[in-house]
Amino acid sequence: MDRVVFETVRVSLRVSLSAVVLAGVVALPLGAVVALTQFAGRRGVVRLMNAMMSLPPVVVGLVIYLLLSRTGPLGVTGLLFTPTAMIIAQCVLVFP
Repeated sequence: MDRVVFETVRVSLRVSLSAVVLAGVVALPLGAVVALTQFAGRRGVVRLMNAMMSLPPVVVGLVIYLLLSRTGPLGVTGLLFTPTAMIIAQCVLVFP
């Protein structure tokens, strides 16, 4: 019944649930379009999605770190080591 433990669990649940909801809002409609329609490049999109599903979480974390670090292209946002950065990384993992 420690306050710090409850705060840690609260932040973890907020980050995970936010990532699932945000990725689902975008990924579910796109997945339906890919599954139900025929279009040029569909095989490539399916291959890309399959490749994204096989990405190790460490690789995704490193890519997000490089993007958000001070010298990275998104470093000016100051998001590194924040819950928002964790949500972004988890969205990338959940999206496929």
